[in-house]
Amino acid sequence: NWWMQGLVNMEPTASLSILALLLLGLSQAVPLMETQHVDITRNILTINNGSRELLVEGDIVLPRTRNALVCPSNNCFWKKSSNGLVLVPFTVSNDFSSSDRSVIAGAMATFHSKTCIRFVSRTFEADYLSIQSRDGCYSAVGRQGGVQVVSLSRNGCVYHGIAQHELNHALGFYHEHTRSDRDRYVRINWANISPTMQYNFNKENTNNLNTPYDYSSVMHYGKTAFSINGQETITPIPDPSVPIGQRVDLSAIDIKRINILYNC
Repeated sequence: NWWMQGLVNMEPTASLSILALLLLGLSQAVPLMETQHVDITRNILTINNGSRELLVEGDIVLPRTRNALVCPSNNCFWKKSSNGLVLVPFTVSNDFSSSDRSVIAGAMATFHSKTCIRFVSRTFEADYLSIQSRDGCYSAVGRQGGVQVVSLSRNGCVYHGIAQHELNHALGFYHEHTRSDRDRYVRINWANISPTMQYNFNKENTNNLNTPYDYSSVMHYGKTAFSINGQETITPIPDPSVPIGQRVDLSAIDIKRINILYNC
């Protein structure tokens, strides 16, 4: 596997955490990997439609008392260790199968190989991610303090790109289509969005980290997100044919932003 090769060059703590995640039952099915043909945005929104959580933008857990990318105190980010690595403790629910765990481990491995983020198995840390199979695919934005649930429902959320998407929320990133300068790059087609759902397209006061708008971001929703009639709600401009909404892997700009935000 492509991500197994990355384990060779990882720090022992990070690689052992991923290996532990894998060895809890690696004898079962192979990991579920999505392709460009899977409409993962639709998966997220469909599954989350029945969630009991109060969600905004489809998969972000309220309350949102701040914008995680504009955080002067840095309390909404995970802390960097003296060795220059950002350690993010996590636990994984026993509800996940071994193939599910392989998908989650593979998603984490990209962060490990491309950034200074290291997801490590929790020992005694007070602040940590608890990866659970709840009633949807969702996460809070940034470090919340205490136990912080990242939900990857086994009923359609355990995909490489969805796991990366939700983990990236937990690191402090909002959706690309809500960034502060989005109107220069996409057109929001309000007539195709129910008035009760239009808040999901509110712009955020984001720190864009001096990076360009990224149509290929794993954080970008697809063209028909929240559509009431099957027509486009998000149209790239000036070229409407530009594809958006991939959930295959972190883009080059996604990776760059993580490295800038966490000073990797």
